[in-house]
Amino acid sequence: MKWDPDKYTQFSSHRDRPFFDLTARIAASSPRRVVDLGCGTGALTAAIAARWPGAQVTGVDSSRDMIEAARGLEDVPPNLDFVHGRIEDWEPAPGTGVVVSNAALQWVPGHQDLLQRWAMALDDGAWLAVQVPGNFNAPSHVLLRELAASAEWAGKLQGVLRHSDAVDEPEDYLALLTEAGFAADVWETTYQQVLYGTDPVLDWVRGTALRPVINALSEADFFQFEAEYAELLEEAYPSEGWGTVFPFRRLFMVGRKQGQASGGSFPRGR
Repeated sequence: MKWDPDKYTQFSSHRDRPFFDLTARIAASSPRRVVDLGCGTGALTAAIAARWPGAQVTGVDSSRDMIEAARGLEDVPPNLDFVHGRIEDWEPAPGTGVVVSNAALQWVPGHQDLLQRWAMALDDGAWLAVQVPGNFNAPSHVLLRELAASAEWAGKLQGVLRHSDAVDEPEDYLALLTEAGFAADVWETTYQQVLYGTDPVLDWVRGTALRPVINALSEADFFQFEAEYAELLEEAYPSEGWGTVFPFRRLFMVGRKQGQASGGSFPRGR
């Protein structure tokens, strides 16, 4: 799928916060290898490399545009590199101490099987930290799916969009990690994001949920589709005068594989 790094980072202050809320719960002290799966533009992966300067940190992303942007970052720490590749094809190498995936696994059908595979392959003491959006039943996504399934668009968008089962519920991820031998912390947060400007929710989804539609339609068709979708979003997310509230639910899971290897316990509080 074609990604636009500039569009994705338009709301970086909102998109970055879940990453730091997630990684704050990783208590690894001195991992040898750290991997960021779905690293995007690499800016957040660089923060990981700065946190653990003694680790070899690798960012992996399936988008060549994102990897190009990541490799073009200024002041990249010497312990950081970026690799183009699919998350589905990645396997943890021996000595991998931390695996992070922030807002990426929702794009991978059957990612639960991947999580189980990684969990089994990771060394004792390794940390696995994942965040996925949990807003697939929010108006932004429901309206998008309904419009795509309408008589006008179904023929061109059949099978393009993921449905409400793109991610599981927190209790499912807790069971998955616990049964795989992890001491797990799983939670959810709904951020009451305040967006600004004209059609701010549309601007947001242009960087994420709308990408499959952009890739599937001609320029003229997408212009029409987007105009219809914009009207629906304006009604669902009215401006309050001081901004537009866009609630965003996110699911978090952090776990440490049980064993005698070095690592750490969960920090107190959040």
